[in-house]
Amino acid sequence: MKTTRSFDPERRLLIRTRRRITAQVAAVFTLAIALLGTLVYCVVADAQDATARRDLAVAAMSAPMDHPPPCVWLFELRADTVRRSPGAPEGLPVRETLDRVAADGRTRVDVAEVGGHTYLVRTQRRGDVPLQAVMDLYYPVTERQRLLRTLCAAEVAALLVALLIGQVLARRAIAPLGEALDRQRRFTADVSHELRSPLTRLHVRAQLAARRLRREPDPLLVVGDVDRLVTGIGQLGEVIEDLLLSTQLRQSRRPFGSADLAALAEEAADAEAARAGQRGVTIDLRRDPGDHVVCGAPSALRRVISALLDNALRHTSTGGHIWVSVCSGPQTVQLSVRDDGVGLDPRDGERLLVRHVGAPHTGGLGIGLALVSEVMTAHGGAIDVDGRPGAGATFTIRLPRAAPDPAPRLSRIDLPAPAAAERDEQNAGGDRLRPRRRLPVVLRGWRSVLTRANAR
Repeated sequence: MKTTRSFDPERRLLIRTRRRITAQVAAVFTLAIALLGTLVYCVVADAQDATARRDLAVAAMSAPMDHPPPCVWLFELRADTVRRSPGAPEGLPVRETLDRVAADGRTRVDVAEVGGHTYLVRTQRRGDVPLQAVMDLYYPVTERQRLLRTLCAAEVAALLVALLIGQVLARRAIAPLGEALDRQRRFTADVSHELRSPLTRLHVRAQLAARRLRREPDPLLVVGDVDRLVTGIGQLGEVIEDLLLSTQLRQSRRPFGSADLAALAEEAADAEAARAGQRGVTIDLRRDPGDHVVCGAPSALRRVISALLDNALRHTSTGGHIWVSVCSGPQTVQLSVRDDGVGLDPRDGERLLVRHVGAPHTGGLGIGLALVSEVMTAHGGAIDVDGRPGAGATFTIRLPRAAPDPAPRLSRIDLPAPAAAERDEQNAGGDRLRPRRRLPVVLRGWRSVLTRANAR
C-alpha cells in the first residue's frame, strides 16, 4: 500500500534552513582549513627554496670539485673544457648558462628540467673560472608533493568533520524553532479538542432551550435551561483561560488553592446530563460522606473530569451506564469514572495517555486523556486505567488531599474589671474563697456586656 506524506511547509522550511546552516558552517570550516593549508605549503616551500639556494651558494663558493655535498655537483669551464664532479648526471651542466656567465661574469640562479629531473642551477665565477653548481631537487619536491597530498586529505577530512559539526550546530540552532512549532501545533490540538465538548454541550442545551421556548407558554419555565447555558459559557471561558496557562502548568509547579473534587464531579455530571440524555446513557454519581477537598486549580480539574466523562460517553452505546464515584483516604482523594461501553485492552492503558495515540477501536488522537495525564502530573497526582474488551473501562485519578484548615480561634472579649471592694474582698479571703467568688464576678461581667449590647 502506497502512503503519501502530507505537505508540511513549516517543517520543510525548517529542513531547508537546517541544510543551509550546515552548508554555511561546512563552507566556513573548509575555507579556513584550505587557507591554513595553503599558508603552510607556501611557508614550507619558501623555506625549502631558501635553504637550497643558501646551501648551493656555499657549495659554489667553497666546496671542492672532487667532494661536493650530497646531491650537489660542480662543473668548471677551463679553455672550452668542462671539468665535472664524480657521478654527475648525464645532460649536465647547462652549457648555455655556463657560457653566458663566462662571457659577462654575472651570477645566475635557475631551475632546470634535465632528463625528467628538476635541478637548481647556480652559475657564477669562482675567481676567474666560471663554475656551475647543480643541486638535485628530488627530495624537496617529493616532500612538497607529500605535504600537498597530506593537506588535500586533511581538507577532505575537515570537510566531513565540518559537515558533521554543521549538522549538529544546525540541529541545535533549529531545535528551539521546532519546539516552538510543536508547541503551537499542540496548543492548536488542545484548543480544538478541549473546546469541542463544551461547544457540543452548549449546542445541545441551546437546542433544548429553543424547543422548550416553542413548547412552553411561559418563558419563565425555561429560566433554568438558560441559567445552565450561561454557566456553560462561563466554564468555556475558564477552559480557554486555562489552555493559555497550560504551558506554565506543565513547566513549573504553581501554588494551588483548594478545590472540592466531589462538587466538581457533580457539576461536570450535571453539565453532561443533556448530552447523555440524547445518547440514552445514564450517569450515576456517588460520593462518600466527608470532605473531598484537594490542592489544585478548579478549572484544570474540571477539564480532567470533563475529559473523562467525554471519553466515557463516546465509548458507551445507547442504554449504557456511567458511574462516577468520589471517595477520600487519609492522604488522597480518589475519583473514578467507570462505563459499560466497548472497553479496552489493558495493554493499551499506558498508550492511551500518550498524545496523538488513540484506542485501536476508535482511531482517536488521545489528546484528552493526554491532557488528563499532564494535569495530574502538574498536580502531583496519578491516573490509572483498567478495563477489558467488551466489558467497559475504568479511569481513576488520585490527588493529594488538602490539609485541613486550622481550628477557628475565638475572638477576644474584654470583660469589665471587678469593683475595688470586691477585689479587696478576694485578696483578704485567701485562696479558700477565690474559687467560690470568682464565678459570680464573671457572670456579672457577661451580664453587663449583654446589657450594653441590648442598649445599643
